[in-house]
Amino acid sequence: MIIQGGSKSNVDDRLADIYTSLDDEARRSLIDYAEFLASRCEPEEAVDIEINHLPRPDEESVVAAIKRLSDVYHMLDRSKMLHETSGLMGEHLMQGREASEVIDD
Repeated sequence: MIIQGGSKSNVDDRLADIYTSLDDEARRSLIDYAEFLASRCEPEEAVDIEINHLPRPDEESVVAAIKRLSDVYHMLDRSKMLHETSGLMGEHLMQGREASEVIDD
């Protein structure tokens, strides 16, 4: 067990001992987990994504807006947005919510 506040060399030695005692699959899992933990501590690098804003027409249907915004934000996973967009579409069709309000959301 690693003791909190232990010296860096003691912790390094303990981790090395654990690593060498593992089989290849467990070593890979340990490295994967360590990389996951490290990624949570590191600031995310800025990703330069070019967004081609298409102007919103004065009169636009909800379906046309979904298509337009899908083209603008092409980097987003459309399957993940399906639930949200279908809910908004339902509010528009079933509850009579104005298209412009739905598109804003």
